[in-house]
Amino acid sequence: MENFNRRDCLAGGLALLAAGCAPTMGQMDPADPPAVAGAAPETLNALARAKGLMFGSCLGTGPSGASGSFQGKRANSFDDPNIRALMVAQCGMMVPENELKWYVLRPSAKEFDFRRADRLLAFAEQHKMAIRGHTLLWHNMQWFPKWVAEYDFGTRAEAERLLREHIHTVCTRYGTRICAWDVVNETIDPATGGMRDTVFTKYLGDEVIDIAFQAAREAAPHAQLVYNDYMSWGPGNAKHRAGVLALLERLKKNGVPVDALGVQSHIGPGATDAGAGFGPAEKEWRHFLDTATGMGLDIVITEFDVGDQEMPADIATRDHEVAALSRDYLDVMLSYPQLRYVMAWGLVDNYSWLEDRWPRADGLAKRPCPYDDNYQPKALREAIADAFRAAPARAPLVTG
Repeated sequence: MENFNRRDCLAGGLALLAAGCAPTMGQMDPADPPAVAGAAPETLNALARAKGLMFGSCLGTGPSGASGSFQGKRANSFDDPNIRALMVAQCGMMVPENELKWYVLRPSAKEFDFRRADRLLAFAEQHKMAIRGHTLLWHNMQWFPKWVAEYDFGTRAEAERLLREHIHTVCTRYGTRICAWDVVNETIDPATGGMRDTVFTKYLGDEVIDIAFQAAREAAPHAQLVYNDYMSWGPGNAKHRAGVLALLERLKKNGVPVDALGVQSHIGPGATDAGAGFGPAEKEWRHFLDTATGMGLDIVITEFDVGDQEMPADIATRDHEVAALSRDYLDVMLSYPQLRYVMAWGLVDNYSWLEDRWPRADGLAKRPCPYDDNYQPKALREAIADAFRAAPARAPLVTG
């Protein structure tokens, strides 16, 4: 199936959800009445949809359970009814924060545990949200469960079998309920621009990525298939950008079914090296995006938030700087008609993964999300809204 047709398939799936035709599955929380999420005027999703876009966020059910991963209350946003209410009010799309990652979903080589993911999908479907899947292969040894590192593959065939089995099992379980998948996450080493070495590359080499996308297309022929990574325009990111483009160029040349580039968009100085602003680097960043879209790829903002650890302590000043940086960034990204939806990596500051990473020198809590700890909108929320209002219109997602 050609990329254009798959884009129409994605649009058709979102149209079904907007029309209230999605099935209700699983056990619902009685505190959450049925609703069409993000439909009210002036919500972030409604403003996005007016320009042929969609807005959504991640949602999490609890600690991830992986060694070295993010723990505590901040990973458990789903149990907060105020978070669920914000999701329903503002979002048209949901992505599980950790629940579809190997270290949560795959406790051993012989078993899967879908309970946490099922809760999130049931909630999203109850409220007619589109659903993204994240991620079928986080290709970094740090984020595999321990059993994968210790697994005796023995042969190339066994390594390929296990990878295909995982992707087929997950994709076929959820079928058309998930309209897009981050098939591979972060396989490029930013220090070298080359592929990360893992237990899978030991047996499959670089072809592990090809196999993952091919397996995903076979198991989810309807879905948008995304390569997702955190490259940016910041100083020292040139190797990362070049490595991602080289990977995408190789995949396209070999006929591997990749549909879109996921740009994580953890922006802000001092975190993922995304810098305090574009300045002269905007030309380089646009060249990166132009090259990716020139391959026929769509763009997706998959994990948007703002690291403010190097911004002023004063809240009003800090919020203003966060909003200004975000507006500049979103204006550039939304100028590309290939960008069709924006996913925040959390709506409320207190639940952001950034609260546990790269602490501020003054010890103050960070403010990386559109809403504060009291669930009130901040300047960042208005910056996102204004960016949607100013965005060029594109063909609407609802196509008939």
